[in-house]
Amino acid sequence: MKKPEVSIIMNCFNGEKYLAKSLKSIINQSYKNWELIFWNNSSTDKSKKIFKTIKDKRFRYFENKKFKKLYDVRNLAIKKAKGNYISFLDTDDLWVKKKLEIQTKIIKEKKLNFVYSNFYTIYNDKTTSLLKRSLPSGNITKQLLKNYSIGILTVLMSKKIFSKNKFNKRYNIIGDFDYFIRLSSTTEMFAIRKALAFYRSHSSNFSKIKLKMYSDELNEWLKNNNKWLKSNNYDTTNINIWRYKLIIKIIVKKILNFIGF
Repeated sequence: MKKPEVSIIMNCFNGEKYLAKSLKSIINQSYKNWELIFWNNSSTDKSKKIFKTIKDKRFRYFENKKFKKLYDVRNLAIKKAKGNYISFLDTDDLWVKKKLEIQTKIIKEKKLNFVYSNFYTIYNDKTTSLLKRSLPSGNITKQLLKNYSIGILTVLMSKKIFSKNKFNKRYNIIGDFDYFIRLSSTTEMFAIRKALAFYRSHSSNFSKIKLKMYSDELNEWLKNNNKWLKSNNYDTTNINIWRYKLIIKIIVKKILNFIGF
């Protein structure tokens, strides 16, 4: 098999429910020169069995016996990648058929290192919605802090970026937010207006279950980056609003639990 041009990173922890559909959306890509780095993060369900039923030489399997934080595992998976470009798909999300074809063409023609796109949201397996998102291009740090709009499932980026910049392995939820904000200050980003992926929103999303962790990670991020943010005169008002909304959700959840809902 020739050297893959795109390495797809899929991190899995008990992702059996939607895994087969996610894998199928990769196999069905019109662009064929890819490899899949599937990293089983100590799953206890049937994820490994589902993955092993598919016989494709482009599928590569790795695992760790002891559970690690998501962005630690993302870094481990990227180290195994052989492609010139990296893309990400989680076990409950999907791609449109021409996702990689469209992005590889643009990233090469425009000589870019990073492209991303809009995406659909599937709510509880029933309704699909396409939100109006601000999708800026260029040096977009200020815009992202005001209205963060990069879905990791839509990204295609040069692997060489990871030689100097890795995900912060302390994070479980906001690692891609942290990474892409930092990256945007040094790398030009290009937005594709078309929706090229489907993000699945459901009650088991980690960010919905672990609201306190989500809030704590955002608070930590603001503290750790305070000097950098101030020195560049970056406005964090919307990030703080985002965090306050999470705190309100935590309080409401505690009240509902207390009264028996």
